[in-house]
Amino acid sequence: MEKRVPIAIVVHLARAEDHRAAGPELTHTDNISAHGAGIISSRRWKPGEIAEVTSLNDRITLRGRVAHCAKREEGRYYVGLCFNEQEVTWNPNVKYAAPQVGASLHDPVANFVRSA
Repeated sequence: MEKRVPIAIVVHLARAEDHRAAGPELTHTDNISAHGAGIISSRRWKPGEIAEVTSLNDRITLRGRVAHCAKREEGRYYVGLCFNEQEVTWNPNVKYAAPQVGASLHDPVANFVRSA
């Protein structure tokens, strides 16, 4: 098992097979490692599905296999992804910030900013 680091990185998450039809979901990671990530999603995922994850910070797209998916509060899901074919160097230049005026507390992007 690899050590997971609890870092939130804003990403687009989409099913590899139909990401054009359904459109990518704007969300964030819950934790990361060299070969995987835990991502919060509004969609239910099945183990074995292939997901595409694109970091908004550095625009790198990765393909990962869903290892597990668990329901969380407020209709969200925790999706565990494995990037077995490559080691990932995450660029965690995203940090917590105070919510912007008028922003939803449940908006994953409104509550994060890129560091300079």
